[in-house]
Amino acid sequence: MATAEVAVVSPSSLNTDTTPVPESAGTAAATAATSSATTAAAAVAAVARTGSEATVSKPTMATKLLSLSGVFAVHKPKGPTSAELLNRLKEKLLAEAGMPSPEWTKRKKQPLKIGHGGTLDSAAGGVLVVGIGRGTKMLTSLLTGSKRYIAIGELGKATDTLDSTGKVTEEKPYDKITQEDIEGILQKFTGNIMQVPPLYCALKKDGQRLSSLMKRGKVVEAKPARPVTVYSISLQNFQPPLFTLDVECGGGFYIRSLVSDIGKELSSCASVLELTRTKQGPFTLEEHALPEDKWTIDDIAQSLDQCASLLPEELALKKSKPEESNEQVLSLPAVILAFSIIK
Repeated sequence: MATAEVAVVSPSSLNTDTTPVPESAGTAAATAATSSATTAAAAVAAVARTGSEATVSKPTMATKLLSLSGVFAVHKPKGPTSAELLNRLKEKLLAEAGMPSPEWTKRKKQPLKIGHGGTLDSAAGGVLVVGIGRGTKMLTSLLTGSKRYIAIGELGKATDTLDSTGKVTEEKPYDKITQEDIEGILQKFTGNIMQVPPLYCALKKDGQRLSSLMKRGKVVEAKPARPVTVYSISLQNFQPPLFTLDVECGGGFYIRSLVSDIGKELSSCASVLELTRTKQGPFTLEEHALPEDKWTIDDIAQSLDQCASLLPEELALKKSKPEESNEQVLSLPAVILAFSIIK
């Protein structure tokens, strides 16, 4: 059996509180721990400065991973749910750092905090904002911020999910609908409007998602219309039965409901064929969203530095006083145990 490697995480690298080493542990132990952590941090800095191709030890990468804190964006492909994508990202980072997988840590205190700033439908792709470390506390503000989408709608076909993943529930003629007809009604869906959310959505009833209840065949009543905001909407292309919209909206807005309502307003029906989120808050798909091959500790650290300047000043991460910190703590014994197990 190989000797277990030990990662010593210093308070400065984690930006969180750590349990003080008891006096009985001895000055030598404390000095050794501090020295080890300093050496690990210096190794990471040296590699970043010189571009050295030398292999960085797993404990060093674990220290760097657990020191990451802030908000960045990833490119979500069509297919996985936002939660599934987040798990995939977390698994890749933990594997790179040589740390236990999420399956092992389900019964333990999670050493790595990651969350996303707004669900993107599984059939949709585009920008997904991610918070890591203390950055998870900033996600609530991003949920209510502006978002931008490119949506391709299909006239003449309605589905139970309001997009192409659902069962067709209705078909109506659309051959008399013109580009001018669509452009003429868009103003009705601009500004502060009322919107009924789809039945298949992340909203909850009795603690369960409506979409989960629907999939289990439960009878679900539609949520009442609620106020939402559309900052701008324009028709980009019209090739019947398909039409392409560019929409900028506020939080809580459903593009699927918008496309469905447009179909009804045109005395027909419609559903979403393709949906791409091109912007969320200050994060754009082209400039900031990391593709999956860039989901590495170093690439994310670089992205966090670049994205920090995009956030409003009131969202900037501030150092908490030790006694005020509510962040989770990864103690030295926990790190030792983690690396012992994976060895």
